[in-house]
Amino acid sequence: MVNRTIAPPIKDAVEYDIMLKRPETFSLTNGVKVYRVQAGTEEVVQIEWVFRAGNWFEKKRTIASSTNFLIKNGTSSRSAYEINEFVDFYGAYLNRTCFNETAVITLHCLSKQLEQLLPLVRELITDAIFSEQELTIYRQNMKQKLAVNLKKCDFVAGRKIDAMLFGEHHPYGVFSRTEDYDALDREELRKFYSEYYTHGYCTIFSAGILPSNSSALMERYFGDLPLNTDAKEGVQHAIAPQSDKQLELINDPDGVQGAIRIARPFITRHHPDFPKVQVLNALFGGFFGSRLMTNIREDKGYTYGIYSYFQNHIHAGAWMISTEAGRDVCRATIDEVYKEMRELREGDIDADELMLVKNYLIGTLLGDLDGPFQIIGRWKNLILNGLDDQFFYHSVATIKSIGAEELKELANKYLHPEEFYELVVV
Repeated sequence: MVNRTIAPPIKDAVEYDIMLKRPETFSLTNGVKVYRVQAGTEEVVQIEWVFRAGNWFEKKRTIASSTNFLIKNGTSSRSAYEINEFVDFYGAYLNRTCFNETAVITLHCLSKQLEQLLPLVRELITDAIFSEQELTIYRQNMKQKLAVNLKKCDFVAGRKIDAMLFGEHHPYGVFSRTEDYDALDREELRKFYSEYYTHGYCTIFSAGILPSNSSALMERYFGDLPLNTDAKEGVQHAIAPQSDKQLELINDPDGVQGAIRIARPFITRHHPDFPKVQVLNALFGGFFGSRLMTNIREDKGYTYGIYSYFQNHIHAGAWMISTEAGRDVCRATIDEVYKEMRELREGDIDADELMLVKNYLIGTLLGDLDGPFQIIGRWKNLILNGLDDQFFYHSVATIKSIGAEELKELANKYLHPEEFYELVVV
């Protein structure tokens, strides 16, 4: 009999063994790799077509993101309205997203409806027309959206800090302007689409309760397309950071808040220190119980929230601290951030505090692997960055084993205020 008056023992998250389910892998006739995680309890699937078609490959600002958005806005046989009506009829979700290096078409649908929806995705990849009407609407909407966003200090700060770190002409630092949307040309979009989608480099990631004939369906609808004839990896961009590391911009003279960014160029996932600094970042500002949050939000009351995080691009990285604070306490907030850096370099890390951080990180990993869509998302991240599951297991082992002294050494290696760029937008 179970004694309900006695609470069960508490088990720390670090005591759990975490396994990352490996995907099945196969290639279509044209060389497109398909990664598949067959798992889940609901009859639903997620499929992502990932193209090397981000702004890393564009020769003119906003071409990559505009092409990606308009790819769903009409083909030679369907209007944008008809495409959306077709997707809605099957209770599905079809979206597209553009990143720095990649651009993605994502489909969520019931397993039984997959065969009806795949021909539409093929149509988007091979037959998008980029009509002048849709392009005109897109221009107008994007310019209006940009005008609204430019009034927000937080938005301006997010754009400017990237430009300070990487340079305004680097794909990681470039940002859109109104004239960029005015300069969009239909033929340039069609050319980019043809090169990077119809004849582009594609990888497919699928997960869920996939139908038994899903492999045959993938081959039927995508195996004959002229994909993956060119790896699209020869493009290089020089990083040109700004020489001035401190900048204050006035964006809203009547505003009461300022947006703060403190950031430095940083290592990528391929550096041996990366798994270790993930723990240091969590301790510093990576979750709600971090030192930055405890000091600057809970103790000082300068902000509703402050976080530190990594910008994990494929070719370069950054370590970023981000917050919004009262206009009159922006300088004090920055000083407190540097104070916490000094505390990590010179002070001691309590065993209970370190265990809390470790349990948080392992617990987050457990949650991130709860379901087939999360599992394939983890694999997508590894594969696109040229990594395998050994990186995952090494990261888990590092979280469990790293000690206070090693974290202190890392703080002395990376957390020096003079290496950080400092931006305030008020």
